[in-house]
Amino acid sequence: MSSLLLYIHGFNSSPLSVKAQQMKAWCETNRPDIKLEVPRLACYPADAAAQLEQLVEQYKGDYCIGLVGSSLGGYLSTWLNDKYGFRAALVNPAVKPYALLADYLGPQQNPYTGEQYLLQPHHMDELKALETASITHPDSMWLLQQEGDEVLDYRQAVSKYQGCKQTVEAGGDHAFVGFDRYPAEIIQFLGL
Repeated sequence: MSSLLLYIHGFNSSPLSVKAQQMKAWCETNRPDIKLEVPRLACYPADAAAQLEQLVEQYKGDYCIGLVGSSLGGYLSTWLNDKYGFRAALVNPAVKPYALLADYLGPQQNPYTGEQYLLQPHHMDELKALETASITHPDSMWLLQQEGDEVLDYRQAVSKYQGCKQTVEAGGDHAFVGFDRYPAEIIQFLGL
């Protein structure tokens, strides 16, 4: 069976994010047999979820699918893991994005794409609808977390993903300093 790596970026990010580009470069050099999908996600949670489901449905019969999710992408990867059982590596994942993003309601502009949109309270409800109450496949998830994350409280992720493989580093930041150390291990963990 062929392998597919689905990289899911975070809030106001894009396929051009540093980590997405590092995964892409590593795969191109070391594992060109892996098909890499880094979708430019819709701004709104329900639309992004539908987009991811459509991608998964397109590939799931023919490909072994592994997930890498960063920040909000980690939250969405957790939802996909729960729904489909795909193995997932979560990089500084958002645990309660609906609480965090409530502070960002109003006009937004994606710094990568320039896309402008309006974040409204019902979008927080869309995020809550994607929440995974408990981790049903802890052996299939790997938390990569840096304590110096200035956006998210790292302790929420350490607690949420208790029982999962965890790599928790002192220092760092939300972007995950030194992520380029991990692609080979991630691909191995995902079984691709």
